[in-house]
Amino acid sequence: MKCGGKPQDEGSRQTEVESQKWEGKQESNKMTNGHNGHSAPPILLTIAGFDPSCGAGTAADLKTFAAHGCYGIAAITSLTVQNTQGVETVHDTPSAELRAQLEALAKDCSIAAVKIGMLGNRANAAATAEFLDANKFAHVVLDPIMKSSGGTELLDPPGVKFVATEMLKRASVITPNVPEAEVLTGLTIKDVAGMEAAARKLVEMGARAVIVKGGHMEKAVDVLFDGSEMMPLVGDKGKEETLHGTGCTFASALTAHLAVGRGLLEAATLSKAYVMKAIEKAYPIGKGRVPLDHFYRQRIEPPARGIHEVPQHGLHPAAEPATH
Repeated sequence: MKCGGKPQDEGSRQTEVESQKWEGKQESNKMTNGHNGHSAPPILLTIAGFDPSCGAGTAADLKTFAAHGCYGIAAITSLTVQNTQGVETVHDTPSAELRAQLEALAKDCSIAAVKIGMLGNRANAAATAEFLDANKFAHVVLDPIMKSSGGTELLDPPGVKFVATEMLKRASVITPNVPEAEVLTGLTIKDVAGMEAAARKLVEMGARAVIVKGGHMEKAVDVLFDGSEMMPLVGDKGKEETLHGTGCTFASALTAHLAVGRGLLEAATLSKAYVMKAIEKAYPIGKGRVPLDHFYRQRIEPPARGIHEVPQHGLHPAAEPATH
């Protein structure tokens, strides 16, 4: 399935016209090193922290990109020491190293869209802003992560201020949850009306479009504001306190859908449906919070012994079926 193709459980499939349009855009991404002439799928960049348990951060982003038929690349802003039970320590990447990662990727890959998550500190936020200014990407999704699911600080106070004053205006859309929207706007949010007020203020502060996520509220209602129209996104409520990586997954799915030209409302609706299903299919991997099942649409069985990816000239001796 190509990136942005609507999964069967979301009601439809990608049209042939849409596929042809993307393939036309990707002529520049054809392999030139002699391997083959296949076009690459959309290449999406995540700029975020690394979670060793792979429930959130770059790992969750890359899984989500892959689940939507995209190729993901990543620049690491921070190495966290954590598992499903919480974050133990955080080691932010030096800004010079982050800048080097970003420059290396940009000069080699044709990046269709960028998703930004945990930045860690002001220096890394500033390096990311410089990178965006230098490249002018068509789609930039900013998930302004400030704390982990368990409450550990993931963005220092100067970084929060920089996000509010500088990063908002560089993004196509920002996706704060209610606590993050409160910090950015200074408002107290108790209901949907409060979410709408925060969305309006964020646009006044420079954001082009805002999706305030209501997972922390009594009802699972998100609010989308594109600067002119306010639109609710209603869904089933998951147990937010038991889950890990919902915000990362939503933002990266949104990035994938925007990358192929879907409108914001359609992209947000499909992304919310994907997250809800990934929550429904989630399973525990440890003793703490539960990561989402990013590949719930692909139920992959272990390959039969000795028959997958076998060279045409015959089986490798180690892959020969046992004889009885």
